Formats: sequence, C-alpha cells, structure tokens
Amino acid sequence: MPHSFGTRARTRHMFAKKHRQHGPIHMSQYLMKVKVGDYVDIFADPSIHRGMPHKHYHGRTGIIFNVTKAAVGIRVNKEVNGRVLEKRIHVRIEHVRKSKCQKEILARKVANEEAKDLARKTGVQVDLKRTPVLPKVGYYIAAPGGDGVVTTIQPLPFSDLV
Repeated sequence: MPHSFGTRARTRHMFAKKHRQHGPIHMSQYLMKVKVGDYVDIFADPSIHRGMPHKHYHGRTGIIFNVTKAAVGIRVNKEVNGRVLEKRIHVRIEHVRKSKCQKEILARKVANEEAKDLARKTGVQVDLKRTPVLPKVGYYIAAPGGDGVVTTIQPLPFSDLV
C-alpha cells in the first residue's frame, strides 16, 4: 500500500475534538477581540475546514500582523533545514486562541513598577532581578531515642539450619 503524504496525513488525534467538546463553536470565539501585536496560539478546530492552518502550525504561538473581517495574519517561526524562518500565514479566527505566554511577564512588570514606586517613597534600594530557587538550608535530624548513644549494627554470621 503506498504511503500517504496529504496535507492532513497523520492528524488522527490532532484534528479530533476532545471528549464532550463536540458541537458548534461558541459565538464568543467569533467575537474575540484581537489587535495587531497580540500573541495568539494557533489551535486548529477540526469542525471548521475553511481557513484551517497546516498541521505544522497546530499548537504554535505567533504574533498578529494583520486583522481582516474573518481572519488574522500571524507571524510564526518555523524551523527549516536547521534555520528558523519567520512565516506569515492567514488563519480564520475560529482556529486562534489568545495566548497566555505574556501573562507572567506582564504581572511581573506591574509588580516591579509598584516596588519601584514604594522604593522612591521610602528611599530603600530594591532588587528587581529574578533569582533562581536556592537550595534548602541544611539541618541535623535528631537521633531516635534521644539519648545520644550511637548504636552499632553488625550482620549475623550465616548458619545453615537444615
């Protein structure tokens, strides 16, 4: 049997809806507010065939560069022969989700601004750099019994009990 190289080849699970997620798309998906510069995740909806991205872009994150009435243009990085190319693709809005990749960065930015304002008011120098999780502090475990006597354990000699 010849091998198949179609555009939807090997997408049995990728282009299948999850359990209890079948049915029509919610209107909020069509009314999603997007603008140029937003980060979005490309997630192909298998029930809508029009404007579906190629399987390679499924699950990728990109930046919107164009907004039309039914679709958005997205800049996505794609690795081709060891180099990364910026691809520009247009995908219908049903196959796009708002990305949460910037959420932590924006929250840290707000927290840093608050810390800077507080530092200006109090005059205390504040460190805004991220630090990795440090190793735990070492400690001694109390000996069982609590009398402080060290118990030496030795193996019993082998004896054949036949």
